[in-house]
Amino acid sequence: MAVYALTGFSLVSLLSFGYLSWDWMKPGLVADVATDTLEKSLPPAFPRPPHIIFILTDDQGYHDVGYHGSDIQTPTLDRLAAEGVKLENYYIQPICTPSRSQLITGRYQIHTGLQHSIIRPRQPNCLPLDQVTLPQKLQEAGYSTHMVGKWHLGFYKKECLPTRRGFDTFLGSLTGNVDYYTYDNCDGPGVCGYDLHEGEDVAWDQSGKYSTFLYAQRVSKILASHSPREPIFIYVAFQAVHTPLQSPKEYIYRYRSMGNVARRKYAAMVTCMDEAVKNITWALKKYGYYDNSVIVFSTDNGGQTFSGGSNWPLRGRKGTYWEGGVRGIGFVHSPLIKRKRRTSWALIHITDWYPTLVSLARGNLSNVPGLDGYNVWPVISEGKESPRTEILHNIDPLYNHAKHGSLEDGFGIWNTAVQASIRVGDWKLLTGDPGYSDWIPPQTLTNFPGSWWNLERLTDGLRKSVWLFNITADPYERYDLSEQRPDVVRSLLMRLVHYNRTAIPVRYPAENPRAHPDFNGGAWGPWASEDDAEEWEGIGEPSKSRNKKKKCKICKLRSFFRKLNTRLMSNRI
Repeated sequence: MAVYALTGFSLVSLLSFGYLSWDWMKPGLVADVATDTLEKSLPPAFPRPPHIIFILTDDQGYHDVGYHGSDIQTPTLDRLAAEGVKLENYYIQPICTPSRSQLITGRYQIHTGLQHSIIRPRQPNCLPLDQVTLPQKLQEAGYSTHMVGKWHLGFYKKECLPTRRGFDTFLGSLTGNVDYYTYDNCDGPGVCGYDLHEGEDVAWDQSGKYSTFLYAQRVSKILASHSPREPIFIYVAFQAVHTPLQSPKEYIYRYRSMGNVARRKYAAMVTCMDEAVKNITWALKKYGYYDNSVIVFSTDNGGQTFSGGSNWPLRGRKGTYWEGGVRGIGFVHSPLIKRKRRTSWALIHITDWYPTLVSLARGNLSNVPGLDGYNVWPVISEGKESPRTEILHNIDPLYNHAKHGSLEDGFGIWNTAVQASIRVGDWKLLTGDPGYSDWIPPQTLTNFPGSWWNLERLTDGLRKSVWLFNITADPYERYDLSEQRPDVVRSLLMRLVHYNRTAIPVRYPAENPRAHPDFNGGAWGPWASEDDAEEWEGIGEPSKSRNKKKKCKICKLRSFFRKLNTRLMSNRI
């Protein structure tokens, strides 16, 4: 395995000097004869539904882009954002699965049953099959649809896979985090498996290739093989910059002066991802898509401050409902935007992309009632007022209840021990335990010292269960107004009550041992039969009787798959 990974690394390193060094702004590379001829034959801009490229990065902090004052180099993102529309009042969810589910369905997670935590590899759970997904709607509108990157919306049965949920092709991982070179993922000690898939098959042959490079190259290949006269949707869900912190050495060398090792590796990963975005943009130009394209860039949640990320000057981090966990980096770049080169402060949420992109594609939204998102293209393109006035960040009844919360503290209408958060107009309310609440500057020093901001969490956070902020006036959440404005607290609690009445039961079943990669040839993948799927299609765990009934078969299969896996692994070395 080690030998194979090292060989793969050398190939990727060579590619990085050539493939990732193309300058998409150089006229000689962009305007060749074939492209010129094709573009001259096309009608004026926006004659047909636009090509849509949605780029989602993983765990990139709010501060970790050049135009937010970062010390990390992101020249491509800076340029694309400057020439398009920066979204500076843009919200996502605090962790992976919720953001992805809301992007794909246009619905809050309380309306899909995914309001608690993430979908874990061994859970018989996935994005509900009754949900009509964004790529399915785009397929209806005549689009070719492709996904490259991280899925993380469940895979316990084949019906859950990306190719069954609206994507014509898929290259990527099904679980939440994998090694960037070997694509191995361990869900606990001894529960490890390979996770890179091509369509519905395991892509053993791609092991050793750095995922950021691999995914950018796949996007270029898709564009090269498709006709720009036919609309295309490509969802690029980079693994970067989620842990493990891995990057080609030449990118780490750029940040050798950074004393903090985690920050240095993280910065290298961000810059590498930035160059991958450059190559995707260059490919759009080279193959004749760019003039009729819309590029959307979004992060999936706040940065993980313990792993090199920074959300400064926002409060909190990934996994929390403070602004550092839910305010994202977002921008739209497109020749089709009427008012370019500006910053928008309109309120926008990740659920808004579903109706926005389907509308851009001239698709039909009449058969998907009850969306929580809004069409915000007029907001982005023309600078019109946002139709959105509030955001339900979440209501999670399963999260650890706050010790000092009560129904009494919630005016008798809401138990403030329950983790919840909502934004209405300028106001933001949090109840329960919102999560780690410090303000953490970029960790550029070797030994990052604690300071005064650590004290607030100890003296302020431990005995509270309600917080209220005027986010417009106080975006850094430094001044809690819950005691001064009980009228606003009560009003927002009523909105939580309203949303909670529309919530469906939480889907968070117990993990099942049959998901172990040992029973699937050493790889993560679908493992449940149709009968199993029907039984586990709810919120409970599988019945004990069925587990006992299947146990004998599992024991017999264990030896066979271990032998098969040994042979497969020996072929990969």
